Parts: sequence; structure tokens; C-alpha cells
Amino acid sequence: MVQPTQWHLAVALDGTGAHPASWRSAQARPEDLFTAGYWLDLVSRAESGLLDLVTFADSLGPQSSDPDGPDERTDRVRGRLDAGLIAARVAPRTRHVGLVPVAVVTHTEPFHISKAIATLDYVSGGRAGWLPQVSASAGDNAHFGRRAIEPDRLLDEAADHVEVVRRLWDSWEDDAEIRDVATGRFIDRDKLHHIDFRGEWFSVKGPSITPRPPQGQPLVTATASDEAGFGFARRSADVVFTPLPDPGVADRAVALAGALPVFGDLVVHLGTDAAERKARLDSLDPSTSDLPEFVGDARDLADLLAELAERGVTGFRLHPGELPVDLAAITDELVPELQRRGVFRTGYDAGTLRDRLGLARPVNRYASAGGTP
Repeated sequence: MVQPTQWHLAVALDGTGAHPASWRSAQARPEDLFTAGYWLDLVSRAESGLLDLVTFADSLGPQSSDPDGPDERTDRVRGRLDAGLIAARVAPRTRHVGLVPVAVVTHTEPFHISKAIATLDYVSGGRAGWLPQVSASAGDNAHFGRRAIEPDRLLDEAADHVEVVRRLWDSWEDDAEIRDVATGRFIDRDKLHHIDFRGEWFSVKGPSITPRPPQGQPLVTATASDEAGFGFARRSADVVFTPLPDPGVADRAVALAGALPVFGDLVVHLGTDAAERKARLDSLDPSTSDLPEFVGDARDLADLLAELAERGVTGFRLHPGELPVDLAAITDELVPELQRRGVFRTGYDAGTLRDRLGLARPVNRYASAGGTP
């Protein structure tokens, strides 16, 4: 008997949920949003459901309905903690689930990102990832004021940013640290490499200050919904997240992704009372999500995911509409339904995040090429 393919599941964590009125839910905890305990509770819940990874949203300006800067609304969640620091805080208190913070690359130096994600990989024991995003917002740019933004070229710049980060991760060979007390040699200096990257946007010498991460290259993810986004993903990422409103779109996404694993992005309001809960939230502030939305029970959601999986989609990133209730429904209702169908794990295996996703540990480019990229 042929065993069904095992799916991958991720959840996207952002504030009190994907629905703009979720903070007004009776089960929401808006007063705890800026505490470590709030995020640890959510990630622990995700881990209890054996999920592959969680992503943490971030931005360089307050959340807004206006793409160019803060709006005047006072009835929606505004403000957030740094995604990378949240991930680092919860890493020692979790054991298995992957931790993937967003970092906006448009105004952030690749050297800083490289050591931050490498550090997260160390403190999590090989569970770190990264979701690079760009920003064309004039409001974000005004926070920095260093240069003009070229919106049409942001993805090209982001691709160079990721390339610099990846080279910095490789700038230490795996065995560069000797730590030999008897001889007094901590490192083998010949196994640290200048990356000497010179491009249109960055000129970075290297090496990194952080040794090569446990995964060699932490997981790099990308979001894409059009050909330009998929082009960036193919060039720079290990996994791509994309909205899949129907199986026909899944066919196109899988083709555009090439060899990359495709995770479908979907907002979920899950449970027997999901329609009632969503209607109540919509009456307070109607949802305007750009992502497809599912409202219903675990069995119907599993049927939808099965249709997408038949088109070559290998995983799903679910955005709980209302936290914590929809996250609990994912772990307590959807996961058991998928396990009954034989398409989701019943326990974590040992290994890194890359191992779990079936991605090989990359060979160090400098070691294999005699010290040159």
C-alpha cells in the first residue's frame, strides 16, 4: 500500500490574529501583546500541535491602511515587538518548532541580519529561518532618510541582500573553531574567509562575527503572488509562501516556484462556531485580507488542503483569524484530522528545521572552492 505524502504545516503569528477586529474578541489578550509570555504561549501551542514552523510578522512602521505611512485609525492594533527578538526569546523555551521572523531588508544591513539569524540558529539548536520582505513605503523611508527608494528595483536589491547574508553564513568553515586549550588555538584563521561582495547596493568584506550556523544556511523563505515575486523566491529562497484561492492557482504557483517547496497561504476561521465568530468580528470591522479565507470545520479544511496537495503543494501556512482560538482549533482539531488521514506526523523526529523539510545542509561555498566564492 502506498503511504500518503506527509504535509507540512506552519502558522503565521501577527498581533491578535489576521482579522482586524480580532483584538476585540472575548478570548483575545490585547493587554499582553507586548509581553514575552504572550508569544511563548502561542509558540508553545503551535509546538503542541507538532507544526513545522511559525512565522513572526514585522515592519518598519506602525501597521496602517495607508501604504505610505501611519493612518488615523484608532480602532485597530498598532505597534509590535521586534520579530527577531521575539523568536530569540522563545527559542530556549521550545524544542522542536521552527522559528522564522520577518526582517524588512530595504533599510536593514545584511551584516546585521546575518549575525541575528545565525545567533537564532544557535540558541534554537538549528531551528531558525528568515522571511525577508521589502518596503516601498515613504513613511518607512522617512524613518531612515538615507536614500531614495526605487520601488521597481526593491526585489533586485533584496536578492543581493540575501546573497550577502548567505555568503556571510559561509564565511566561517564548519571546522574553523579549534578550541584547543593545550596549543592555545581557538580558531583556524585559514578557515575564515573574506566574502568581498561588491554590488550595486552593497559592498561587504566579511567575515561574519558569528561562526557558521548549525544548519549551515538557516531556512530562507519568501512570499510571492506574481512572476516577480516568484523570480525572487527562485533566486533567493528555500521555501515560498503564496496565496492559493483555488486549485487552478495552485497549478500556476507550483510551476512558477520551480524546484522550491510551495506553502499555500490561507486565513482560517476554524471550528463549529467559526462562521458565527467571523460574522461578529466583521460586524465590528469587516476583513479586507488579500489572502484567501476559509471559514468552517476541520474536516472541510482538510478536504480543501487535500485538493491543493494533489496539485503539488507540499505545505500550508495558516493565518489564524482570531488568536488564540483559531490556533487552538488548528492544533486540536485540524492536526488530529490530518493524522487520521495519514498526511501529518504523529511526533517530531530529531534534527534541524531543514531536516524536517527535507532540505539538505548546504556545502560551504568557500571550503569547497578553496576559499573563493
